This record gives sequence, structure tokens and C-alpha cells, in this order.
Amino acid sequence: MPHEVRAVVARKRGAPVEVQPVNVPDPGRGEALISVQACGVCHTDLHYREGAINDEFPFLLGHEAAGVVEEVGDGVTDLLPGDYVVIAWRAPCGSCRSCRRGRPWYCFASRNAAQPMTLLDGTPLSPALGIGAFAEKTLVAAAQAVKVDPAARPEVAGLVGCGVMAGYGAAVNTGGVTSGDTVAVIGCGGVGNAAVAGASLAGARRVIAVDIDSAKLDGATRFGATHVVNSRWADPVETVRQLTGGHGADVVIDAVGRPETYQQAFAMRDLAGTLVLVGVPDPETTIDLPLIDVFSHGGALKS
Repeated sequence: MPHEVRAVVARKRGAPVEVQPVNVPDPGRGEALISVQACGVCHTDLHYREGAINDEFPFLLGHEAAGVVEEVGDGVTDLLPGDYVVIAWRAPCGSCRSCRRGRPWYCFASRNAAQPMTLLDGTPLSPALGIGAFAEKTLVAAAQAVKVDPAARPEVAGLVGCGVMAGYGAAVNTGGVTSGDTVAVIGCGGVGNAAVAGASLAGARRVIAVDIDSAKLDGATRFGATHVVNSRWADPVETVRQLTGGHGADVVIDAVGRPETYQQAFAMRDLAGTLVLVGVPDPETTIDLPLIDVFSHGGALKS
């Protein structure tokens, strides 16, 4: 029998979101019903509401959550009701060409719940990042539910499901920050500060935080930034170069995703430096880069 719960729904592009009742099915084979304890507010949810991800309205928003397993479907052997979990937006299939090569983080057939959650009139909802956790309960593929220590508060644990792993992963996995590197991070919200923390934990000797908000820069220092640059008042490219002996940073992370910040990040790299884009861009935006600089500067442009 479906569970009628309250949820945050974006019905159409740019319209105010609504809290309204939705139906969440009992879990089918390979699925888990999660009672959501906390869900972070991520900028990506705004992108969904604005139609910047796709136009599969209506959306059930929310994707950065922790909760408790309420029920599991047939075939689920590694979860039990009562398990405390973080909900992940990737559940590697184990059988696609990437998983078979030992790269499950690039899985091309990541699993989500097969059954749709719906409005009360039966209209299927598109859950944000396959989760839809701005709801009292949500239905996910069981492999999306990752058991964690129950001592972690849900409003903290939920952040690991998106912002923390996105920022930390951008620095440590994609950016490959290692001991002694210099790192610059543009944008010091949740994702950016997770990148700052990741770079610091990886042993970077200098972590430079860049933002236009002094309060966010103060926060960045608590996550491990050694220097801060308020780009409202100072040229961030020139300042980063000054702080790195005139060379630029080994790794630059753009946690904003705007053409202006990407071009700044591109320009503040050292020779053979790495640029990692982790901020979600609007699909309508483009960038112009001098191709000779791409060639002569070397390094890597990643996302």
C-alpha cells in the first residue's frame, strides 16, 4: 500500500516549490524505503527547479540526506529495517563496461528505484538525482543506502551524500592533490569548503580559498585554508600567483561553475596544473579559451 507523505515538489520551471502530499510505494525487488531524518539544501536543487538539469517536471527535490531504513524489498540482503544510512546518488551496477574494468565510480548504468513516486493523482515524479529526499519518506535502490555510524547526527551525515564527497573527491580523487601541492578553491560554500578540507587532509602546503563573501572565507579557514582572497576587492588570478611565488597553483578547483570563475581558474594554474570543475554550470553557458594557452600551458582540465 502506498505511503502518503509530505514532500517538496517543483511543478514547473521557475515556479515556487510546493509542499504537498505524494505517494511513495512499498519497496519492490532491490528497493528500500527510507524514513528521511535530514536533507541538506544544495544549489543543485535550485538548478532542477530552474530547469537547468532537464525538463522532466514535476520534480521531487532533495538529494543530500540521511535516514533510517523502514522496509526493504525482495532480494535485499545487506540492509535491515532500522539501519541508519546516508543516501547516495550513485549505485554502481557492477556489470557495465566501466564496472567490469574496475571503475565503478564511472558506472554507466547506476541504479535507482524502479517504481515511481507520484502525486496523489498518479502523476510520476522525477526524484532529484534519483533520490527525492525533501520528503518524509523516499524510495531508492537498496544499493543507494549506505550504512553509517548511528552516532553521526543526520544533519551532518546527510552532507556526506553530496556536498562533502563532491568537494573532497574533486580535490583528492579528480584533482589528485598530494603532499606539498599548492591548491586554490574558487567558491567556498559546502562543496568548496569540502574541497578545502580535502586538499588540507591530502597534505597541500598551501590552500587558497577564493570567494566574494567574507563570512564564507572565514569558514574556509576553519576547514584548512592557509590563505583567503576576497575577489570582490582583489584580482584573484594575480593574488593566487603572488601567493605561489608567481607560478600559480598546482590544482585549482572551480566550485562555482560560471564562465568567469572557470576562466579565472584556468588562468591561475601553474604550468602543467590541473583544473577541476565541480560547480554545476547552467547548460546554456559557454566559455572562450585561447587554444594556444590550452596547448602551451599543458596540464589537465577535468570535471
